[in-house]
Amino acid sequence: MTAEPGVAGSLEEAACAKINLTLDVLSRRLDGYHQLSSLVAFATIADRVLLEPGAPEGLVLSGPGAAALHGSVGTHADNLVMRARARLQERFPDLRSGRFILEKHLPVASGVGGGSADAAAALRLLARLNAIPQDAPALYEAAAEIGADVPVCVAGRTRMMGGIGDELGPPLEMPRLPALLVNPGITAPTPEVFRTLGLAPGEAFDASCHAGEGFGRRAWPSGDDVAGWMALIASGRNDLAQPAERLHPVIAQYRRALTACPGCMVARMSGSGATLFGLFIDDDARKSAAQVLRECHPRAWIAECVIGDAQAESRSA
Repeated sequence: MTAEPGVAGSLEEAACAKINLTLDVLSRRLDGYHQLSSLVAFATIADRVLLEPGAPEGLVLSGPGAAALHGSVGTHADNLVMRARARLQERFPDLRSGRFILEKHLPVASGVGGGSADAAAALRLLARLNAIPQDAPALYEAAAEIGADVPVCVAGRTRMMGGIGDELGPPLEMPRLPALLVNPGITAPTPEVFRTLGLAPGEAFDASCHAGEGFGRRAWPSGDDVAGWMALIASGRNDLAQPAERLHPVIAQYRRALTACPGCMVARMSGSGATLFGLFIDDDARKSAAQVLRECHPRAWIAECVIGDAQAESRSA
C-alpha cells in the first residue's frame, strides 16, 4: 500500500539518520551488554513519519526502503514505530493515537539508527498530539525500553552517549559539516558484529587503542569552529569497524574509496555498519565525490547530506 504524500490534519516528523562520529567500546558487562562511549550527531537525510489523529490505529509502510523493511520484521506490530506507541500507552492509558505512515528512505540494519530514529519520531508525534512535554522523563523511559539508540534520537542533537545508550551528555553545538553517507548495499546486524569483537562478559576492551579516550572530559570546539570539529572527529575511531570489516570486507573497500576522494577529511563507519560517512571540506568536494562514487558503485546507497544541528530547527513539520 502506498501512503499519500500528506493528509490534512496529519502531524509529521523527520526521523534523521543517527551518525556515530566516534565509537569507543569500553567493556562488556556481566549481563552481556557492551559499555560504549560515542559522539553522536544527526544528518539531514531522514525517514518521514506521519501520524493521522483519529484514524484507525495501524501502520502503513511506503517509500523506496519499504520493501526491505517488510522483509526485516515479522508483522507491522513488530515495527519500532508501533512498539513506541505501545510503550508510551503503558504510561498514558488514555493516549490519543491514530494511523502512522512511515516513508522509508534510510537503509535497514545499516548503522545509522533508522529504526531507532523512526521510533523516536513516533514518540515525538504522540507527545505533540497529547501535549506531553518533549523532555518528559516518561518519554525517555519509553524510548529506553524500545532500544539502546532510541533515547539519543528523541532529541536529535549532537552529544556524547554512554553506557548502553542510556547515558546522555548535554547537547553540543556542532557546525554544519558537508557529508556523504555510503552503504555498499548490505546489512550488518549489530549482534553478529559484537560477537566478532569477541569480548567475554566482564572483560574490558584494550583502552590503549582508544584514540578518542577522554572525549567526555575535553573542552569542545565552538559551534562555528569547523576546523576544530574536523580535527576532533578525525582523532577518534570506531572500535566496531575492524570486526565489521572482517565479516564484510566490502566495507573496507568502500572506506578506502571514500578516503581517496579529494576533499574528504574523515571517512569512518557509523555504528556497527555497514554505512560509512565521509566529511568534506566543502559542498563542491562532496558533490564531486558523490558523482565519482555513483559511477564506480552504481548499486550502492549514496546520500549527500549535512551532519550537524542545523536540521534540528526544521525537523518538525
